[in-house]
Amino acid sequence: MSSSQSVTAWTARTYSVYSTLSALITHPRILPIDTVTQLTLGAAVGEAVLGRRAGRRAALWGAVAGMTPDLDVLFGVFTSETTQLGIHRGLSHSFLFAALGCLAGGRLTAYIHAALDIGWRDWSKLWFWSLLTHSLLDAFTLYGTQLFNPFSDYPVALSTIFIIDPLYTLPLLILLLMALGHPPVARARRRLNAAGLIISSSYLLLTGANALHVRAQFTEGLAKNNIAHQRLFATPTPLNNILWMGIAESEDALYVGLYSLFDAESPTHFRRIEKNAALINPYQMHRPLRRLNWFSRGYYRATVENDEIFYHDLRFGRSDIWLDTDGLYIFSFRLLRDPNDPSQMVDFAQRTPAFALSGELLSRFWRRIKGDSTVIQYGP
Repeated sequence: MSSSQSVTAWTARTYSVYSTLSALITHPRILPIDTVTQLTLGAAVGEAVLGRRAGRRAALWGAVAGMTPDLDVLFGVFTSETTQLGIHRGLSHSFLFAALGCLAGGRLTAYIHAALDIGWRDWSKLWFWSLLTHSLLDAFTLYGTQLFNPFSDYPVALSTIFIIDPLYTLPLLILLLMALGHPPVARARRRLNAAGLIISSSYLLLTGANALHVRAQFTEGLAKNNIAHQRLFATPTPLNNILWMGIAESEDALYVGLYSLFDAESPTHFRRIEKNAALINPYQMHRPLRRLNWFSRGYYRATVENDEIFYHDLRFGRSDIWLDTDGLYIFSFRLLRDPNDPSQMVDFAQRTPAFALSGELLSRFWRRIKGDSTVIQYGP
């Protein structure tokens, strides 16, 4: 098998895992898909703060603290999906929660490890930095993180990195595991862990630079195609930071295009996606639709299937990775109307798309990452 075929096969296997899990784990009522990344980051931060004094307990409690904000999904068992969509990455991901939650976490950890000569203030520092870095990392993804809750519910979404990016997580994880193999006081242990944090943080900064470059390329491409737009959203496609998707909003439609850092020129083709706002205009003042508009930032499409209205958030892409003429939207919500009064919208239900990615599609995805735009199929 050639090296190109090996890479394609690896991409197919990895993306198949993504396609199977994404619709499930990113559901508002289920744990988020970036669990491994947040566990690793929390453990590395905990090791950096108290590893020398607490040994592996520091990494353990850093991982616990790093996962704590995402426990907000447990409220989804007791609330409507409308409520849960606003709770996830809400107060538990805020600066205020990091500032106050660290005090409770520090007290608890100091009590459990009372035999160690480590005060609650030092444990609180571990909790603070693990909680804070979790929220800051989430803010770099596209989902939206309410850093300023409860003073503002504005969802910060820099959208410079995909929710799973091996180039961020793997160096951090590998160097952390190598570090933990050394004694707590060993200089090599501190250097290895620090190297992992520096590499991952540098990569995160690189994604920000990529985002600025990509937005400029999409803006240029839209201008060349004489597409007037009001707003532009760009985000990397799954598992990489090379191929990006751009969504431009006009008055009544969205224009979607792809751009790879290996492309020789700015995007030349954009798909026009009708928003079909008329389908949901009667419900604009209803709480469920207001929540969906807040969550999607207005980058949506409405459709009708079997007399039911569906709301699709285009930011999360489609099952065809925008390479075919049609595909299933990853984030789709069925609008639930009151059976006794259809004019009233009472909630929504997220639909899990049933789809399987073929090896042929994944091969084309890999080629598109490398800058081959001929793999895209355009249609009406």
